[in-house]
Amino acid sequence: MGSRYGLEIRTAMPADAVGVAELLSAAGRPAPSHLLAEQLEALRYGSGTALLALEWGPPSGIVVLHWYPVLEQTSPVAQITLLLVAPDGRRRGIGRQLLKAASQAARMAGCATLQLLSSGDGTGLAEFSAATGFTPSTGCFARPLRKKT
Repeated sequence: MGSRYGLEIRTAMPADAVGVAELLSAAGRPAPSHLLAEQLEALRYGSGTALLALEWGPPSGIVVLHWYPVLEQTSPVAQITLLLVAPDGRRRGIGRQLLKAASQAARMAGCATLQLLSSGDGTGLAEFSAATGFTPSTGCFARPLRKKT
């Protein structure tokens, strides 16, 4: 997708599963790499994507989003189900870059709204969401992807 200041954002591939497993394990969410490889492959052919932030070594962060139609809107809604930055990569703009790339992918999929699911586990997600333009919504944070005219 892009590169900024040595940080590359690109689509996660099944070959990235070991690095993604390390990232998830560091966050206390261990998952076997073979399962992650299968899920990353499934995402490539479904209504969603996983994007990685890479500097050097294992991934610095990941964002996973899905889009789907809703009854009350003419355009689909994109939903971020995972936004994770490695502990040593936090407070360096990696989360914002992942969010920017996810927003771009959602716009390309025709979405008008981006939702960010919240686990409510005290990880600073509420503060990050507010700082990046999201407002609290039912069970998540939401923001429009296009400016209203």
